[in-house]
Amino acid sequence: MGFRTDQIHAGVSPDPVTGGILTPIHQSTTFVQESVDGYMDRGYSYSRAGNPTVRALEEKLTVLESGHDTTAYGSGMAATVAVFLGLLRAGDHVVIGRVVYGGTYRFADQFLRKFGVDVDFVNASDLEAVDAAIRPETKLVFTETPANPTLDLTDLAAVSELTRKHDILHVTDNTFLTPYFQKPFELGANVIVHSTTKYLDGHNATLGGAVVVDSAELQESIAFARISAGLVMSPMVAWLTLQGIKTLSERMDRQSANALAIAEWLEGHPKVEKVGYPGLPSHPQHALANRQATGFGAMAWFEVAGGTEAGKKLMDSVPLWSLAENLGQVESIITHPVTMTHAAVPPEERKAAGITDGLVRLSVGMEDVEDLIAALEEGLEKV
Repeated sequence: MGFRTDQIHAGVSPDPVTGGILTPIHQSTTFVQESVDGYMDRGYSYSRAGNPTVRALEEKLTVLESGHDTTAYGSGMAATVAVFLGLLRAGDHVVIGRVVYGGTYRFADQFLRKFGVDVDFVNASDLEAVDAAIRPETKLVFTETPANPTLDLTDLAAVSELTRKHDILHVTDNTFLTPYFQKPFELGANVIVHSTTKYLDGHNATLGGAVVVDSAELQESIAFARISAGLVMSPMVAWLTLQGIKTLSERMDRQSANALAIAEWLEGHPKVEKVGYPGLPSHPQHALANRQATGFGAMAWFEVAGGTEAGKKLMDSVPLWSLAENLGQVESIITHPVTMTHAAVPPEERKAAGITDGLVRLSVGMEDVEDLIAALEEGLEKV
């Protein structure tokens, strides 16, 4: 089936009792068993171990990512934590991209190290740097591409080839591009992480996460971490996410087209010093973006002439754009990573990663692009 067909139909079917076209919300903690000997004959016992509504979402994501299986979680961070808990133990070593979501950095820096796992943050765009960081005790390389918030790209095929050579795992966060634009398994990755909160939901309605794997062995390890730590997704969140995914391709197409138009406009504005968007020919990894993905996404960033204070003034005064921490929604959002999403990253690490104090991050929504540009123009006039 094609992607648009699968995003609507995969993993779901009419309710066998009523014929309801939408998957029922199985808002139940426990499931009654037929007998002691027939325990789990119906497939479910307790919603921390599994739930039919959540399972429908997991099956849909497995199809969309062309994976082996999926587990769903209460947040994107819960999904990332389950990967680390399920695949690492004290004495292991991990290599993580220097530019990743601030929560990923925080957990790796403040908790993995406390639990005896050694962590190296490296420039994941530099294959030689990744290779040099791998040791005999390294268990996995964790990448995020495009990376949050600088939109640096990782060559997924090259890193996957490297991890295969060292017989370790490649885990990658596919939140920004989703399986509609990027298929990491086809490029050799072993585990895909999603914050379903973002584009998969798309409507600012839920917190959720998912982990898609390429093997039964990985599924068993990560699912065991989920049930043990109680990192589960609720049935209502799964149901809402199922509805959001049905329009994923249409939203991604529109939002990405808007983002390109805005990035091109910003690049020519006299008060804008830098613009970052993989769809621009000026982006240093534009060729890689074309090679490993079918779209450029709806995230962009820029720096205003006048530095940090000018950027803050813009964000505080621009109309229409919501000053908030989320991304990937139908509403356009403007964010200051240094004080919001990446505040937990130490200043020296932010500087090394290229996350400057004046960086303005845009999550471009589905509004009329002329209105979004006019709002940015109004804000820039006040700078």
